[in-house]
Amino acid sequence: MIAIENKQECFVQLWLRLERTRRLAWCQHKRFTIRRVLKSWFGLRADDRFIGDVCSLCEQYGYDELPLPSLYPRKHRELLRAIVSVRLGISFWKVNLRALDAAYSIAFPKSTPLNVSKKKRT
Repeated sequence: MIAIENKQECFVQLWLRLERTRRLAWCQHKRFTIRRVLKSWFGLRADDRFIGDVCSLCEQYGYDELPLPSLYPRKHRELLRAIVSVRLGISFWKVNLRALDAAYSIAFPKSTPLNVSKKKRT
């Protein structure tokens, strides 16, 4: 079971765990999907309702294959954001995006950073 918080340290662990899950699925010759990620991370707690809530928030289908997190991070960013939102019971918009984007840069240092230093609207 994963302890999920709305903090950068937790987000770094989630990005790294997402990459490990992708590698494990590849080694087992299985598809890397949202359902597989949630089932491997949460076990029996990842029932159809939980998976459906996460999929509807991140606007993706549970059986669609996900691309590499290091090359195409946008879908994974929304997936992690939805997981944190559903798991903590907070709004999708209250997830700390700055911390999530900064955690991506820490987890994948050679990749192009996400919106880390984006200016706020005034």
